[in-house]
Amino acid sequence: MRVPSGPENLIAHLTRIKELSGLSVRALARQSGLSSSSLSRYLTGQLVPPWEAVVALCRVVGRDPRPLRPVWAEASKAGAAPAPRRNDLPADLADFTGREPESALVEELLREAGAVAIDGMAGVGKTSLAVHVAHRLAPSFPDGGLYLDLRGFTPGQEPLEPSAALGRLLGALGVAHPPPDTAERAALWRSELSRRRALVVLDNAVDAEHVRPLLPGAGRSAVLVTSRNRLVSLDGVPPVSLEALPPADAASLFGRAAGVDLAEEEAVAQVLRQCGGLPLALRMAGARLRHRPGWTVAVLAERLRDNAGRFDSVFGMSLHQLDAAQRRVFRLLGVLPGADFDAPAAAALADMTPARVTSVLEELVDAHLVQEPSPGRFRMHDLIRRYAADLAADEEPQADAAVRRVLGHYLDQAAAHDRALPLGKEGPEGDPAKAMAWFDTEYANLVACFDTAVRLGVDEVAAGLPQAMRVWFFRHRGTDDQVRLLEAAASAAGRLGRDRQRAALLVDLGFARAAAGRLDEALAAYELAARYDVDDELAASLALRTGFVRRDLGDLEAAQERFRVARTLFEKIGQRPGQS
Repeated sequence: MRVPSGPENLIAHLTRIKELSGLSVRALARQSGLSSSSLSRYLTGQLVPPWEAVVALCRVVGRDPRPLRPVWAEASKAGAAPAPRRNDLPADLADFTGREPESALVEELLREAGAVAIDGMAGVGKTSLAVHVAHRLAPSFPDGGLYLDLRGFTPGQEPLEPSAALGRLLGALGVAHPPPDTAERAALWRSELSRRRALVVLDNAVDAEHVRPLLPGAGRSAVLVTSRNRLVSLDGVPPVSLEALPPADAASLFGRAAGVDLAEEEAVAQVLRQCGGLPLALRMAGARLRHRPGWTVAVLAERLRDNAGRFDSVFGMSLHQLDAAQRRVFRLLGVLPGADFDAPAAAALADMTPARVTSVLEELVDAHLVQEPSPGRFRMHDLIRRYAADLAADEEPQADAAVRRVLGHYLDQAAAHDRALPLGKEGPEGDPAKAMAWFDTEYANLVACFDTAVRLGVDEVAAGLPQAMRVWFFRHRGTDDQVRLLEAAASAAGRLGRDRQRAALLVDLGFARAAAGRLDEALAAYELAARYDVDDELAASLALRTGFVRRDLGDLEAAQERFRVARTLFEKIGQRPGQS
């Protein structure tokens, strides 16, 4: 007799769960918070479900999922397959100039050691070199290229913690619900990379400890790290330090950016000295000259010399070519929450139409004050962002109002996209795939907006954003930020006097804590939610989830009592358990 394989055994259990539920695939998917297509693939063996999906299915029919854990583990091991090729790398610079020795060295060290740390001062071109090399080596890494900004020196934002960074990297590889422990995530990350040949760019690390858990282990994947600090304590990761561009390369880059013949040798030398050989400053100075066809290099050198400070003079000169509206948008971008943005976000910030702000952004890109790493996505170099923020503090009295407009914009967009994601009894409004992609793209910005809302006391946004991210959190991010956001959101709802919203947030908080293994804290959240007078639908969900936690804590009598209450309430509102 043939012994069923791991996947076949799991399929049999999942099929039995479906039979016990008495539901169609579509209805069962809706009640468990899964998509119909995913559930179909789980039931037919095309895809091994994440453990959280197995738990969700078991809870629909009131079964204890723990006996299925070994079955699921065996199926996962047997059915694991590398994720499709993914490429998150920013676009390579069209005018990348010089760095031939450094590029060759980085490529050689990557082949030998599998990891390289590029260090150097701000504006020297660390990210540009890493991305340039990554694009050159892309054919050697058929499983794709991953890019993650660790925000080590981004003005107005905290560095991305290793645990959160691992969560995002694992998510990029298709691991929807990584374990909560940082060490377990690091081990899973190394395991996932060992089955692939991928190139990872970890940009903007603070120090060695910031990036150490993110390094790959054995295997054929490789990693490029950039930092302003020399990461000498990373064993097995050779450092490559970048200095300013040598005069010949600096002149070539300046000439390409300016689009002119550099015949004025003395004036060119003055500009190069003023820019310090830094690619960022050279591109901006060249763009300034390109936009002033009546100027000579000597005129540019004189204007730069008349301003104090190497960077302020270059940045200030670039601003002078802009009109008042363009300068205002530039200043406001310095206070925009998040790392990157699109035109609608900038439009909300500046209180402009998307068409008008798109035109402004194009001018800022041409002036090298804003980057466009991919079509329709914009960002600012950290140095320029800090300069813009300083200008906003001095010259933009409406900066706070602009930030509040952006917070409202992201809340509205998150709520609209959340309505397109299937969960619960209501059908989705819109395209679920597009909605999920929007959350994937904007996740870091949504968290940054939430933190800004808490800091500014904008309780409407602080209470609303985590609710709008509820389905997406359940499917993709586990408990990384969810617990922290829900705790603060529940407090914000309390300050607003919204008892129903606070209770709903506390129920979600209990679920997030339970998923993280913090059962006592989950029960505390549920008990606090139970103090509020809520509708039958929320009360039913609360009773059901409290029963699950009581059962997992070993209090079976209390669990059964909660299950009976939940069943009564669900029957009263005409729903099956787990549908809310």
